[in-house]
Amino acid sequence: MIVPGEVISPDLDESVHKGELPRLYAERVAREKALKVFSSRPDKFVLGADTVAYCGRRIMLKTDDEAQATEYLEMISGRRHRVCTAVCLCAPTGDVRVRSVVSVVKFKRLSKDEIDCYIRSGEWKGKAGGYSIQGWAGALISWMQGSHSSIVGLPLHETYCLLSGYFKLTHIP
Repeated sequence: MIVPGEVISPDLDESVHKGELPRLYAERVAREKALKVFSSRPDKFVLGADTVAYCGRRIMLKTDDEAQATEYLEMISGRRHRVCTAVCLCAPTGDVRVRSVVSVVKFKRLSKDEIDCYIRSGEWKGKAGGYSIQGWAGALISWMQGSHSSIVGLPLHETYCLLSGYFKLTHIP
C-alpha cells in the first residue's frame, strides 16, 4: 500500500473465497487493502494492489513454502499461465475505483536443476506463482503477452488512468 511517503502492509486475511475467480479475487483483495489503509487516512489518496497467478482456475497465491513454490514451478513449466494484478484507488472524495489487467506468461520447460537452483535463490518468497519476473525467473520466460509492469505487481497504465482522473500531468521530473 502506498500513501505519499508511506508504504503500509495492512494485516488482511487473503484467503480465496469458495468458487472465487482469480480476477475477482485480485480485485477484492486490492480493494480491501486500500480501504483498510484509507479508513485511517481518509484525507489521502491511497493505492492498494494485489497480484495473483493462476493456471486454469487454480490460483497460485504468494508462498513462503519451498514445497509449494516447487509445485507451482513444476505446474507452469513449459505451459502458459495467467497473472492478474488489480489496483484500487481510494480518493478523499470517497470514490473507490478498481482496475485490473490479465497477462499471459509462458515459462520454458524447466529442468529439475533449474527449479532447484531457483528455489535455493529465495527469489520466489512472497511472490504470486512462486516467481519474480524482475529477477532471475525473467530469463526463464519464453513468451509473454500483456503488461510487464502488471506481472511485476503494479500495472502502470491502469494506475495512471486511475490517478489521471484527479491529477493533471504538468511535467516529468
